[in-house]
Amino acid sequence: MKLVGVRLNDNGKIYYFDDNELDLVISDKVIVETEKGLQYGIVICFVSDDNMDKHLEYKKVIRIVTKADEKKHLSNLKDASKALVKCNNLVKRYGLNMKIIDASYTHDREQLIFRFISDERVDFRQLAKDLGAIYKTRIELRQVGIRDKAKEIGGIGPCGRKLCCNSFLSEFDSVSINMAKNQNLSLNPSKINGVCGRLLCCLTYENDNYFEYKKGIPNVGAKVSGDFGEGKVMSIDIFKKNYKVLLDTGEVITIDLNDSKK
Repeated sequence: MKLVGVRLNDNGKIYYFDDNELDLVISDKVIVETEKGLQYGIVICFVSDDNMDKHLEYKKVIRIVTKADEKKHLSNLKDASKALVKCNNLVKRYGLNMKIIDASYTHDREQLIFRFISDERVDFRQLAKDLGAIYKTRIELRQVGIRDKAKEIGGIGPCGRKLCCNSFLSEFDSVSINMAKNQNLSLNPSKINGVCGRLLCCLTYENDNYFEYKKGIPNVGAKVSGDFGEGKVMSIDIFKKNYKVLLDTGEVITIDLNDSKK
């Protein structure tokens, strides 16, 4: 068995499937078996034997997309687009505090999935009932976060580049305010929040390196002592591996950890 990574929608999460001994290449369009039924996807990557979890059971790639599959997929996209408009009209009619951001059919049309964002818990039972009656298939209404909305819409981040979530991130990592503190960043929301209003995803990229560089360096404000006497740490430079100390005598000295290793 060989594993392939397949993306089921643009910029979406990558899921892994048994290649079913098919002769696949990157960018092949395939039909895969999922818990929701058959779905259309694109081969993004291959998984080496070393990175494969042999204890898991993986669903299979059913086939490479045929002309009939492609035609059906395009029809599904068109019908899902119409369903999105209809669903939003029903949301307005019922006065529900939710925003439907997209709609999609599984390839076999066994399920019609609507994703929405909302700041509160929404009772959408009547909405789901009406949608089921209209489209004669199983309806799923799935609440997603504001970061997912930014991923769908895209935009330019404060760095001047295309949003990471819209260009290459397939999954969202947990981001905490401690990451900003660890990197000595200003805690001004306009500096550390993305266009979605949540903490910047890129705070996770170098966080482990900051932890590594900070080893052996005291925090600003810490009391320290040594051959130089006693004092208080005024500032640190984790990349140069040094820190400045205000001695009790009033003198300011620089402690270079690189010198102590020689």
